[in-house]
Amino acid sequence: MATEPHTPPMAPSNEGDPGQLDVARVEGDAYGRALAAMGEESGAVVRRAGDYVVAFVQEDAEGMWAPDDTHGLVWREAPERANAHLEVAVADAVDGRFVPGLGVTLTLSAGARTLFTTRVPFLWHPLLHRYGLNVRVPGTGPYTATVRIDPPPSMRHDPVNGRRFGTAVDVVYADVPFALGRKPSPDAQPRGEDTPLVEG
Repeated sequence: MATEPHTPPMAPSNEGDPGQLDVARVEGDAYGRALAAMGEESGAVVRRAGDYVVAFVQEDAEGMWAPDDTHGLVWREAPERANAHLEVAVADAVDGRFVPGLGVTLTLSAGARTLFTTRVPFLWHPLLHRYGLNVRVPGTGPYTATVRIDPPPSMRHDPVNGRRFGTAVDVVYADVPFALGRKPSPDAQPRGEDTPLVEG
């Protein structure tokens, strides 16, 4: 069950004058438009949870660029066994901006059976920053995805507006059907090992 939101005021302070708060809201509005676009493309399900707005989406498994000590960046293909990509987008419920640096944990269940519980890493994306990873699931579901967000370790600026993200929240997405598949990858060099895979 999600905790009740603290709902900080977003009021002018010694750290944020009205013009600065308006800029933050414009940034949040832009993130909201990107989130809506992801929803139209992939069917994201959005919920309010504590001080956050949290979206869950399932897409085809996909490759990604990843840091490599030898080559800088390498293309990592989705493993052959991967058949889904799970993503969680998290925004500040007050101003709508993406919230970075979170500890996001995802538990996927089929009925009473827990398939896996895993940390979900941050992913840079050209449309919408989010948390996500490739997985293998036994079929199309439906599944229950439970997302837990731990309070971020970062400090919060602003004595008036900074008292937020202080408690863990849980948000449940029940009876989610999956459309399984793999996204084709471009020819990208140099190649590295496959992306990590979580199996249920």
